[in-house]
Amino acid sequence: MPQPTLHVAAFADLGARTLYDLLRLRVDVFVVEQACPYPELDGRDVEDGTRHLWLAADDAVLAYLRILAEPDGPARIGRVVVAATARGAGHAGRLMTEALRLVGDRPCLLEAQAHLAHLYARYGFTGTGPEYVEDGIPHLPMRRDAHIDR
Repeated sequence: MPQPTLHVAAFADLGARTLYDLLRLRVDVFVVEQACPYPELDGRDVEDGTRHLWLAADDAVLAYLRILAEPDGPARIGRVVVAATARGAGHAGRLMTEALRLVGDRPCLLEAQAHLAHLYARYGFTGTGPEYVEDGIPHLPMRRDAHIDR
């Protein structure tokens, strides 16, 4: 498989096929694989400040995340997902690195599935509250304070 290509776009810049493929990956993993019937389409994808990041190879979406602009200032990373057939190749890390580059020195929030908290800790995120269960899956609220690489 060729090296996946990184893409970044606002909602208005997504083509219909790309949008379908991104949503399909999210539903395949979060709703079907993880057996969580929840409203995956939450209205935040279309917000002006939202950025969609994904990796694709051979016209297949391998991994995805979105960055949301929260009203109170911090960025929020969410919907981090890697296709089952593409796991273990570092795709989530590549997306996280790019997302944090785009976030810049702003603080950043995320709600990690608890078993993945170690992944986000590698990027400077720390737990900010107790673990909780959402849709049958343990989660941990996490934050990365304003950060400037020196």
